Amino acid sequence: MSTSATSSRTWRGALSTVEVNASFYRLQRPSTYERWYDTTPDGFGFAVKGSRFLTHQRRLRDPEVPLATFLASGVLALREKLAPFLWQLPAEGAPTPERLDAFCAMLPRSYGAAAALAAGHGPQIDESRTWLPPDGKGARRPLAHAVEVRSERALDEVTEILRRHGMALVVSDGAGTWPLIERATADFAYVRLHGHTRLYHGGYSDHRLRRWADRIRGWGVETWVYFDNDADGRAPYDAERLARRMR
Repeated sequence: MSTSATSSRTWRGALSTVEVNASFYRLQRPSTYERWYDTTPDGFGFAVKGSRFLTHQRRLRDPEVPLATFLASGVLALREKLAPFLWQLPAEGAPTPERLDAFCAMLPRSYGAAAALAAGHGPQIDESRTWLPPDGKGARRPLAHAVEVRSERALDEVTEILRRHGMALVVSDGAGTWPLIERATADFAYVRLHGHTRLYHGGYSDHRLRRWADRIRGWGVETWVYFDNDADGRAPYDAERLARRMR
């Protein structure tokens, strides 16, 4: 499976979800999403990372057609296994708060709304690379979104925008490369653990995992946690260790 983060959804147990990072770099094929759906158990969740074309290249400028194209590329084939979407903003040259606000307003909050938006996709994908749900099935299924910021620029304004739209502000540990921001903006939380002492490397100590477990319990909301310290292969083990501490 093309991912860069192995993960644990803390209230269910070990490895019940995965964050898909490949979708950030390029559009995946519908057959890929269908295979992921078919080969994972009931209750599994996929947090799909939004395209960098939207967030980093266009800086959320005129997002409607690129967003529709992303949604039409097969993402919706995950159906009820769709976990929150992740939208990572660049540390330098992040979109203006005005663009972020407009983008948040456009993001679909239901499966049916996502399908309707996806129907307006651009020419980058033809019918062989498009997947739209048949017959409006699952249209009322809710969708959630989380945003990772890597700068404190206009943070108060960004926080208010996400809170108004009910989107989670990601709690992101990046080994000091960017600020770790903890602000509640939604009825769920989303955590990305990229490595505490070295970005994408090393493992989390028992002490660090205990602190994260205590912090997550203190929030008292549904929490999605993903480990991205995979360069040394520690991500799945740390995910399982944290999950055990949450039981």
